[in-house]
Amino acid sequence: MEAYLAHTAIINYQHPAIQAKAVELCVAGDNQQTAKNCFEYVRDTIKHSWDYRLNPVTCIASDVLEHGTGYCYAKSHLLVALLRANGIPAALCYQRLILDETQQPVSFCLHGLVAVWLDDYGWYRIDPRGNKSGVDAQFCPPVEQLAFPTIVGGEYDLPERHTEPLPQIVAVLTGYQTFEEVYHNLPDVE
Repeated sequence: MEAYLAHTAIINYQHPAIQAKAVELCVAGDNQQTAKNCFEYVRDTIKHSWDYRLNPVTCIASDVLEHGTGYCYAKSHLLVALLRANGIPAALCYQRLILDETQQPVSFCLHGLVAVWLDDYGWYRIDPRGNKSGVDAQFCPPVEQLAFPTIVGGEYDLPERHTEPLPQIVAVLTGYQTFEEVYHNLPDVE
């Protein structure tokens, strides 16, 4: 579990702003409520870059918090940082989803999620992407209520739990300057 509590260059939870926000969201002695508070804060307060057409492109957890925006991946980085800052093991995980079914061939992209360790349930996946019409991600263990089901051929849940973001995620979030550029270069798996 130590790996899922690690401070890293991207999950930089020792940053003073993240530490302060983590304390604000913490419910002493109740990791499940603390996890829910962290999830709802990121889901509802940090704006999804594409939904709101916002720059800058963020990747590092403290930058997501500072600028109040990020793609699903970046929002997941912040959520993992807040959870780890509160001593709750957390991992990054991904889905492969269809991006545009009208395009031929059909295009796919990765979607970023978080897995949090809850003592009563084990690993539990949550989706801090941000709700909107047709998207209703919730924290209701043991039932997962993610933003998107994997229903179309070629869509699937990647089974791994990562301590760090995938390299292709970091490459996109650090290699492009605008939310439009990121959208047109969303990462996928082989």
